[in-house]
Amino acid sequence: MVKNKKIEDVSASELKALVKELREDRKVFEKRQQKLEEREKELIKLLEKASNLTAKEAKKLLLSELEKELKEEKAKKIRAYEERVKQESSERARQILVEAMRHGATEYVAEYTLSSVKVPSEDVKGRIIGKEGRNIRAFEKATKVELELDETNEIKLSSFDSIRREIAKRALEKLIKDARIQPSRIEEVVEQTEKNMDEVLLEEGKKIAEECGVYNLPTEIISLIGRYKFRTSYGQNLGIHTIEETKMGLSIAKEIGADVDIVRLGCLLHDIGKVVEGEGTHIDLGVRVLKKHGLPKEVVNAVAEHHEDKPFSSVESVIVWTADAISGSRPGARYEPHEEYVDRMEKIEEIAQGFKGVDTAYAFQAGRDVRVIVNPQEIDDDGLTVLVHDIAQKLEKEAEYAGQVKVTAIREIRATDTTAAK
Repeated sequence: MVKNKKIEDVSASELKALVKELREDRKVFEKRQQKLEEREKELIKLLEKASNLTAKEAKKLLLSELEKELKEEKAKKIRAYEERVKQESSERARQILVEAMRHGATEYVAEYTLSSVKVPSEDVKGRIIGKEGRNIRAFEKATKVELELDETNEIKLSSFDSIRREIAKRALEKLIKDARIQPSRIEEVVEQTEKNMDEVLLEEGKKIAEECGVYNLPTEIISLIGRYKFRTSYGQNLGIHTIEETKMGLSIAKEIGADVDIVRLGCLLHDIGKVVEGEGTHIDLGVRVLKKHGLPKEVVNAVAEHHEDKPFSSVESVIVWTADAISGSRPGARYEPHEEYVDRMEKIEEIAQGFKGVDTAYAFQAGRDVRVIVNPQEIDDDGLTVLVHDIAQKLEKEAEYAGQVKVTAIREIRATDTTAAK
């Protein structure tokens, strides 16, 4: 047979026979292939008829199902990744805040509503009182600070105005050293001490600014910062709060790569409006002072946004707000007698309820948020706007509150009907 022979041993006739055989096999193969193609077409037609879909439609449907499966798989992976990132970011955020609080410790010393001066002897105490109490009356009149004397060797000076209390303390110390204590001399020493107080404020301002790592600020701003030492909010000294907040803010800024210089100035100056005299909130007053002295826009924005009165414009503003909240709300940072808190809340509610058409009023958020429910028959929609404005104006004049008070009035109309009994 040809199959078992070597190619050189095959004759020409055998090759012709082999070629002929191959051609016949090819024809048989082509016929079978044709039948298979025809059968495939018949099956496709039967499938299309059974599924009511054309081949193109079936292909599109299959691709759509595949795409759906891939999309679901992709969504699962994305959700799993987001959950992992969320957990890791929450843990990292906690670490950053804890580390920031750890760096917030400060050694800055401040006094609160009482100052005390040691008296060397009963004789000096008697001279301070004067004949029939004339010297102590002259001192209290000149300083506007109350003096409390008891059996100890200390005189306590009481005033909620820390600047005046500091002036009184320094003046009394000078009078004790001078030993010439009489009404005219008292007035002279108090007046001289008041003039020197500008230097004291400047020196204290430098200490606070340098503690925060800030130098070369305008003299007026440094003097205002010096007033921080003599200002408190709910028992928390503003100087200590500012240094503490700045250290926390810097720690956070360094961790997340924010602008450290903007955060530093924003934290240092965020409450500067509290020591500025004028109309408006401490935020408004602070912004005006900073704009007046041409401080960077980003710093001004951080001060303007640190109570969320405006939307945050940068990550630095968020950091200033965060550090302020941590320092102000940490355990032991602030205190307020319960009775005073209740009295203030009741006073705010009483003022709001005093307007005609108001059914009831509720104070929230330590008095910063007031909700007023009005009688819809007595107050219309236009009157509601006027009422809110009038309540806010009266609260500003008569109520004691911290920060700003947001007044929200609610006018609700209800319609009710009842079906007949069956």
